[in-house]
Amino acid sequence: MSQEKLGEAIGLTFQQVQKYERGANRIGASRLFDLSRVLDVPVSFFFDDMSDDTSQQSPRMMVAGLVEEVPAQFEADPMTKRETLELVRAYYRITDPAVRKRIFELAKALASASEAGEAK
Repeated sequence: MSQEKLGEAIGLTFQQVQKYERGANRIGASRLFDLSRVLDVPVSFFFDDMSDDTSQQSPRMMVAGLVEEVPAQFEADPMTKRETLELVRAYYRITDPAVRKRIFELAKALASASEAGEAK
């Protein structure tokens, strides 16, 4: 999606989208929510690649005693990861149904082999 189309979808100019992308302007929570809806991703998508250093600079991390723990099930849920979304999008870009089915079967076989290897 182009910056211009993204801007139109959330009511901004493409220049403003560029400023967000470059980090020249901060993105508010409501705007981040708008972006996640337009791009059809969870808000957590934008934080998947955040380094520990960046995370530690968060104001919530700097205020002693007010740090909330992220629930373990949220951290472990593969459906909220950027990698999952990219994999699904790539999978559905495969236009040949037979090839797509073979990729699906391959992924299932690899997962089964991995689980069998871990059980040993």
